[in-house]
Amino acid sequence: MLQALQETGAKVRENADLNRKLYWRCGGPARFLVEASSLEQLQAVMRVAHAHQQPVTVLGRGSNSLVHDDGISGITLMLKGALAAVEIEGERAVVGGGLRLNVLLSRLDRAGLAGAEPFAGIPGTMGGAVVMNAGTTLGEAKDLLVSAEIVLPDGSLQVLEVGQLGLSYRHSALPPGSVVARATLQLQSDSEGTRAAAREAFLERRKATQPLDLPSCGSTFTNPPGDSAGRLIDACGLKGHRIGGAVISEKHANFFLNEGGASSEDVRQLIVHARRVVFEQTGVLLRPEVQLLGDWGPDPLGI
Repeated sequence: MLQALQETGAKVRENADLNRKLYWRCGGPARFLVEASSLEQLQAVMRVAHAHQQPVTVLGRGSNSLVHDDGISGITLMLKGALAAVEIEGERAVVGGGLRLNVLLSRLDRAGLAGAEPFAGIPGTMGGAVVMNAGTTLGEAKDLLVSAEIVLPDGSLQVLEVGQLGLSYRHSALPPGSVVARATLQLQSDSEGTRAAAREAFLERRKATQPLDLPSCGSTFTNPPGDSAGRLIDACGLKGHRIGGAVISEKHANFFLNEGGASSEDVRQLIVHARRVVFEQTGVLLRPEVQLLGDWGPDPLGI
């Protein structure tokens, strides 16, 4: 399969270390790490994976991923080049699935465009934002998405309008195994910079309340209806609870930190423990926002 992947024109590495690409700074290597830089390369890689019956794991910025200590089998895919670019025409932008959201916001600022405030402070990519319907208190991806171009497991291309994406709180209903190649956004003029100023004020508030100096994936759990995961974890007395090198932040209880030397198994056990304690004390079963990548077994987060 290595030769077939190389023939796609994509950059291919075997047994590639992922630690520096993962926000938690733990986890094993990728069996095949593939960087696709064009739509044609992406489609070709997907066809190779389909033909060889290999799983494809998309890795954006690694900001929302917990990789197994043994690594990831099959193909781990990253989008680069044209698939990490943005084209702006009027008040619309076509954004590559691999483009970092902070880079997108910077380029929109230079173009005098607003509307992408929901992505402020989210350390992910455009593709991940579509898949997770990413957002903050400023809004969600669905508020500005027009459509998404996706590549299906057999390599074919499909364009889905926003209403076909099944977007809800931190959820989408994309076809299984598909990859977001590009997304079209509807934006607005912000010639006076008022919305950019409001976004900066929001980011300052986040810096004051979140532990950003140690490796984490940001929010570990989604918020249950009418409540917050951080409040529930805190109310259960779990701030500062530690397993190995992983610890629940004293500053924000929904942040699970790698204080040094944590394994992915340490982090997983800490997540399971927090879910169990919160469920036993409150009856609320927290839903992880983090994605577990690799072979973790049938129910790695069960309680």
